[in-house]
Amino acid sequence: MESKRVVVGVAGGIAAYKACTVVRQLAEAGHSVRVVPTEAALKFVGAATFEALSGQPVHTGVFTNVDEVPHVRIGQEADLVVVAPATADLLARAVSGRADDLLTATLLTARCPVMFAPAMHTEMWFHPATVDNVATLRRRGAVVLEPASGRLTGADSGAGRLPEAEEITTLAGLLLERGDALPHDLSGVKVLVTAGGTREPIDPVRFIGNRSSGKQGYAMARVAAQRGAEVTLIAGNTVGLVDPAGVDVVHIGSASQLKDAVSKHAPEAHVLVMAAAVADFRPTHVATSKIKKSHDPGRTADAPAIELTRTDDVLANTVRARADGLLPNMRAIVGFAAETGDANGDVLFHARAKLQRKACDLLVVNAVGEGRAFEVDSNDGWLLTADGNEAALEHGSKTLMASRIVDAIAAFLGNKNE
Repeated sequence: MESKRVVVGVAGGIAAYKACTVVRQLAEAGHSVRVVPTEAALKFVGAATFEALSGQPVHTGVFTNVDEVPHVRIGQEADLVVVAPATADLLARAVSGRADDLLTATLLTARCPVMFAPAMHTEMWFHPATVDNVATLRRRGAVVLEPASGRLTGADSGAGRLPEAEEITTLAGLLLERGDALPHDLSGVKVLVTAGGTREPIDPVRFIGNRSSGKQGYAMARVAAQRGAEVTLIAGNTVGLVDPAGVDVVHIGSASQLKDAVSKHAPEAHVLVMAAAVADFRPTHVATSKIKKSHDPGRTADAPAIELTRTDDVLANTVRARADGLLPNMRAIVGFAAETGDANGDVLFHARAKLQRKACDLLVVNAVGEGRAFEVDSNDGWLLTADGNEAALEHGSKTLMASRIVDAIAAFLGNKNE
């Protein structure tokens, strides 16, 4: 991504220290970052820290460098404004259009996407005043992230925790890639997402697995949640990934466990996104103790033969269950296909055949290979629909691809409501 001008606003809350990581990550991504804190924020993190991380001066008031008119210019020139943390007080001042410091003045003059990352105690987040303020900001086109749940200040715990810096900068990158705000258009929609690879045990030490990292599925869950959906994420092998804020995460290991988790949560879901790389086969017999190898290198006959059994097709089973009337709430089922071409046909040939077999509503197709699809941060592919439409998904971050897929899901749901 080309370098962009990003303003990071910092309000006065204990989570202000996390803004340092946000600034660093945005700067390391090649963007020009200007930090605009409130006076209260500087009681938590000094101006020198933000200046060192951003390489730009830090001011809070409108009477510094007046000849440059910073209270107007900073917002006018920005490609993105990120406020992290956004306290209850800052949200209230933004809604009322206050311009009593450099940050609120910048918010009034910005004509680029604006993203607020709230951080406050649970009682403040759920107070009717804050609920109304968030709704007003979203109605005006601002992106207000769902906060994470977890440890707050003191012994308190609950909703209102600032999302991790990686999540904030990932969504900031998405807004820069999209060039527009992220719509909050899935309120009331329950989305079930599967992600990551399954592991099928051979013995207590070994397993059969695949190269899926879970990044695409996590991106799907993250984007859907930030667009207002109530998201449950069933996560397989996703080592090192940060659980998305505002998402209920269920961790599983094997294909059988994934099947059980989908069966449990699917009846309440309106949308199923099967982004997980589910094993097609599992060992028929699992050894109760580690299978030992011979210490004699010449005894190759001692290598064990592993008998395999086909696993249940979770996607196809869900489609059938809906057709049988067992999932009356399910309005959209999205499959994923990682394909390679062969002597019989190219990637799209196999994808079209898979869509026909699975009978899902949408199928996302990725061509896999070295450095493609698995274990990387970017992706491309095609989006196929049951009515025969095919659209290319241009190369970009997996978060951008997720947003394009969610665009299609939202459009599909809208068409079904007409």
